[in-house]
Amino acid sequence: MILSSASPAGVILTLAAALAYAVPAAKRLDARHARVALLVAWVLHALVLAWSLLGDAPRFGFAPALSMTAWLVLTVYAVERQLFPQLEARWALAALGAAAVLLAWLFPGTPLHVSASPLLPLHWALGIASYGLFAAAVVHAWLMMRAERQMRRASEPQAGVPLLTLERLTFRFATGGFVLLSATLLAGAVFGEAAGVAGWRWDHKTVFSVLAWIAFATLLLGRMRFGWRGRKAVRVLYGGSLLLLLAYVGSRFVLEVMLGRTA
Repeated sequence: MILSSASPAGVILTLAAALAYAVPAAKRLDARHARVALLVAWVLHALVLAWSLLGDAPRFGFAPALSMTAWLVLTVYAVERQLFPQLEARWALAALGAAAVLLAWLFPGTPLHVSASPLLPLHWALGIASYGLFAAAVVHAWLMMRAERQMRRASEPQAGVPLLTLERLTFRFATGGFVLLSATLLAGAVFGEAAGVAGWRWDHKTVFSVLAWIAFATLLLGRMRFGWRGRKAVRVLYGGSLLLLLAYVGSRFVLEVMLGRTA
């Protein structure tokens, strides 16, 4: 935790984004004002991310990676909300955004070093994008299971996104995440030192990434060949996402927080 190194501008942006995320969670706020507040929070969150990478002292680590993932999930939600106005997840996503920006403030990561290779930013971008798509798949899977429980309990009529639509969106995001994860692993294997990722090494990050890739490949193959759906598919998705979370975020957390090391 390196709060003393945070610049005043970064602190102001972080606190403003966290407070803005708290507004959409207010139960007395009508839908229109809640959308405006969430948009303001989303913009402030983007400024926080930009400052952490391009500001006075650029840094990156497990918490900024989670913050970027949360921002991507919120971006997906903002787009989908235009297509499916009945999609309701603003309270949970606002809480996720607030927690993400505060966590990145508490644990800003390690200083970024200037790299001559343009492949390292590409490698990072592919990895973070895959995190974002799988996180969106997890959110949709959670919404899908919630809708299924409501149907089983014969509660009030379903007013949200239809169950089959949520299922279709879940697998679309999972497929997109799998493609990007494959590209990330391929970049690490092919470019190696040129990309600044220390080549292909069977360390904890690589092992968990490959295990996650196998889990997601099994999920998509099971869906295509055997028609997996419902709880079975969601369990595999959750398991693969946990493995992927442990790959970079977990390994960096151990290094930065538990061991106090930068590499």
